[in-house]
Amino acid sequence: MTEAANLPTELTETPAPPGSLWARMKADPQYAPEHMALEAVRRLGPEAAAWAERMRAEHPDRTPDQLADLAIKRFTTLARISGAVSGATGLPGAVLDVGVLAWNQARMVLHIAAAYGHDPTASERATELLVLQRVHKVAQTARLALGVAAGRERAVKLFAGAATRPLSGVMVRLGMKLAQMAGVHAAKRMFAKMIPGASIVLGTWVNSAATKDLAGRAREVYRHARAKFPAWD
Repeated sequence: MTEAANLPTELTETPAPPGSLWARMKADPQYAPEHMALEAVRRLGPEAAAWAERMRAEHPDRTPDQLADLAIKRFTTLARISGAVSGATGLPGAVLDVGVLAWNQARMVLHIAAAYGHDPTASERATELLVLQRVHKVAQTARLALGVAAGRERAVKLFAGAATRPLSGVMVRLGMKLAQMAGVHAAKRMFAKMIPGASIVLGTWVNSAATKDLAGRAREVYRHARAKFPAWD
């Protein structure tokens, strides 16, 4: 049995963020990364926990490092193809691509956390996602932003003004925020989507590099004692 076969079937595809999340992010693009982090823990955390539990039961000899390696390899592969399969072009396509990439990366981080014995469904994982993805420099500011986003999420129906703003402006702001979260320069993604064929070459390289960088940071954080990382306090 190959290493890829050891991953559950639900990890063989790169899911897009759910429609309800896209709606919240479009209504509140300033806090798009926070909305995504909260939703990722809610939706993807249980999947990561189930995966880690199953892997430990079926392969008790595997170390946390080996489980993390397996998840990183698979999600890096998915990141390479995620930017070339949407078929959308121009600004909407660029925003869709970075949104799918950021979602896939969050999924990877939660699986890495689970590999090292951290509960991927715990609310603190959302804070860590935002610091690892360099949306915020320290946990304290990430927690504050998540609190604001959670409040806005409960009041999302009040953001009717988003529909009256020019859609292009909303999409640009959303794209920039998601690109920051995914570690991808928005200009590169838009360039790639506007030139036929470029999205396959440039998107593959950019997505893979950004995801590998994030995987390295996540591995270091979850492998070692949190006391060694004062930025998290």
